[in-house]
Amino acid sequence: MDTTLGERVALVNEGIADAARAAGRNIDDITTIVVTKFHPAQLVRDLYDLGVRNIGENRHQEAEAKAAELAPLDLTWHFIGQLQSNKARAVRKYAQVLHSVDRPSLVNALANAAMTPEGLPENNAVEVLDCFVQLNLTQDPGRGGVQPADVVELAELVAAQPSLNLLGVMAVAPLDEEPRVAFARVKAASERVQTVIPQANFISAGMSHDYAAAIAEGATHLRIGSAITGNRPVAG
Repeated sequence: MDTTLGERVALVNEGIADAARAAGRNIDDITTIVVTKFHPAQLVRDLYDLGVRNIGENRHQEAEAKAAELAPLDLTWHFIGQLQSNKARAVRKYAQVLHSVDRPSLVNALANAAMTPEGLPENNAVEVLDCFVQLNLTQDPGRGGVQPADVVELAELVAAQPSLNLLGVMAVAPLDEEPRVAFARVKAASERVQTVIPQANFISAGMSHDYAAAIAEGATHLRIGSAITGNRPVAG
């Protein structure tokens, strides 16, 4: 039987609450980001009417257009996809949180994008972008993300930029690994980062099929797509 958008939001919220209780965690410490890739702006309006305020996108062109169209709404835009360095300035204009910082060159591009051509902060003030360092939990470099052994070094580079605020680490669990095991590795990486940057204690992990395991291992930001939005339209 088909479910409505409101019913799916309620079901996911209930599942998150159950997982939080099972893990002995406070539900208020968990942020749910609804990923609306390929869906029209109207779906975001409908989500807003249901109380959703955190929206995730992973394609720049699509995200930029939706954010512009929906600018009157009080939304927090999370960019969660791989980002080309030459898109850093454009993404900074609409996203409040970037989940996919995965290399030093992107850190430098994001920092430079906060400056005018003369090297001064735009609007005479530094616009701060919240960031997660992305971990690659596989041996495939094409997946994006830094290897866990290198996460502290990249985190320190992010934290050194006045225009970037390091929130913590982000990862996607490999499909061929038990999610709880994968997320335990993310938690361990988070703890290593916190030894040098104590305030970077957030973890972006968990999607529609594995968010309960992510919550059990300390995830603070969940990226939920199809469990709420339904099946994605075919990309054009």
